[in-house]
Amino acid sequence: MPDTLYPIDLDSIRGAFPPGIEAPSLLLDFAGWLRGRPWGSVGCFSLQGQFSDQAPIFDGSALRDRFALFMRLPDGSAVGGWYGAGLDRDNPPIVGLGSEGDYAVLAPTLDGLLERLTSQAFENAWHDLLPDDEVECQTIELARWLAGRAPGEQLAPCEEPSSELPDFRGFVEKWSRDREDYWANHRLMAELGWRLAAHLPKGKNAWDKTRFEVAIVGAQYQARVLSRGPQPFEEAASIESLLRDLREEMRRAQPELGLWYAMNFGLYADGRVMPSFEYDVHPMIDGEPAKLSEAKADLARAPRPERWVPKWLI
Repeated sequence: MPDTLYPIDLDSIRGAFPPGIEAPSLLLDFAGWLRGRPWGSVGCFSLQGQFSDQAPIFDGSALRDRFALFMRLPDGSAVGGWYGAGLDRDNPPIVGLGSEGDYAVLAPTLDGLLERLTSQAFENAWHDLLPDDEVECQTIELARWLAGRAPGEQLAPCEEPSSELPDFRGFVEKWSRDREDYWANHRLMAELGWRLAAHLPKGKNAWDKTRFEVAIVGAQYQARVLSRGPQPFEEAASIESLLRDLREEMRRAQPELGLWYAMNFGLYADGRVMPSFEYDVHPMIDGEPAKLSEAKADLARAPRPERWVPKWLI
């Protein structure tokens, strides 16, 4: 591991912040300090931005403007700022979205997160934020760097996450319950489940499901059932209008997100349909990448903030 350096992607970090909010200078300066250092020397992570769409939270695309996720851990967990209601948009609390269902405020501010890295103040689900035992520890060097910043940039003393901060775990759990109820009772999802009744899973477990994938890009459309790989299915044509109606309804509800290009969903034994949406992927349709002209027509019809436009579409 000592020959491996920290992966750092400043463009993705800047793009992960909600529109109108810029990546703080402290975070960018920390990335500069970290660049070229051995991976694991102050913690096991990469500095790379991502949207909540890909984070371990249910229906995360609808929360894209509530997070600025700038750190990824090896197990798929994500760390970043939380821009919830009533929180400081200039210096939000730093939260962890754990891949195994752990959700926590890791520090009251970005300053506090860096201080906790120097003091190795992490445990249990967040042990990846500790230095790797096989790499020479550089937390003392990080502490010196932090202490040597300009007087106006001095960090506040390290504090444990304040009990006065909102309950992040409670927020995530409530969000997940509410969104599961929302989709379970959504009229278009209910009709989709009814039309696909022939594909209900044959297993007896509550978690058994039949998985489908959909791509819609302009006039192009494709739907496949995932059974020994993606396969065409008889009802695909008859559900296209439903899926297009859903796409338009979601655009009206959150116009800043634009139009999704791909959707994956599971059909459960009780007929429930639980979806997830891809706003940035360039999907394949009939074995070829979806036509760029069609994707651009979607973007013109449903524009997004510049930082939310995927690179393949620029």
